[in-house]
Amino acid sequence: MRRIVNYRKLLGVQEAAELRELKTVYRNLMKDWHPDKFHDDHEKKQEAEEKSKKIIEAYHFLVSVAPETRTQMLPEYTETTTNSGIVDFEFKSEILRIIFDNGSEYEYYGVPKAIYVKLVNAETPGRFARRHIYHEYVYRSTSKQVAAV
Repeated sequence: MRRIVNYRKLLGVQEAAELRELKTVYRNLMKDWHPDKFHDDHEKKQEAEEKSKKIIEAYHFLVSVAPETRTQMLPEYTETTTNSGIVDFEFKSEILRIIFDNGSEYEYYGVPKAIYVKLVNAETPGRFARRHIYHEYVYRSTSKQVAAV
């Protein structure tokens, strides 16, 4: 969740920001921080390159976790979580990554370590995840990035 909060802060958007607002903010920030704007000042150009990379990363990430994007991808997500088994999973800093046998991968944000421990110790991890993870946490597909709108 820290990552989401930091990216929202970087772009200056609220939690309820819609895709249209994200796109507008992104375009305006890129106009201000595009490296080509600083062709005479090498130091400023390097700063702009770093800042623009962060802005691009933040924008693509926030688009991928936006409610509109998740709603659009819901049929595919439901198909995966209902009919595909878990092949592997890993946990790091409140981010749980689950790999399914159909090749899909999803990251879940804000997952407490206690939930991860219960998943590891569950008799059937798939059933545990269906009950306690899939629809409880903000997620995004990492198997194929969603195209920016």
